[in-house]
Amino acid sequence: MVKNAFISQEEKKESRGSIEFQVFSFTNKIRRLTSHLQLHRKDYLSQRGLRKILGKRQRLLFYLSKKNRVHYKELMNRLNIRESKTR
Repeated sequence: MVKNAFISQEEKKESRGSIEFQVFSFTNKIRRLTSHLQLHRKDYLSQRGLRKILGKRQRLLFYLSKKNRVHYKELMNRLNIRESKTR
């Protein structure tokens, strides 16, 4: 599984509570929910959960961009996340 490979890689560098790991975890959840919502378009509770996770990830990425721009850019490239234009 992709998550286990990333966890073993990241555990060597940082703990599971780090910002980078949390963003990775939220990104996996977002991708799973997106594929679920493509099949089940009227699952409004999952849509709400997706919006909440997107907001959490966005706040973490904003914090990381202010704290350390180099880590932010590396993480965005590694996870294939587009930069948001807000804020």
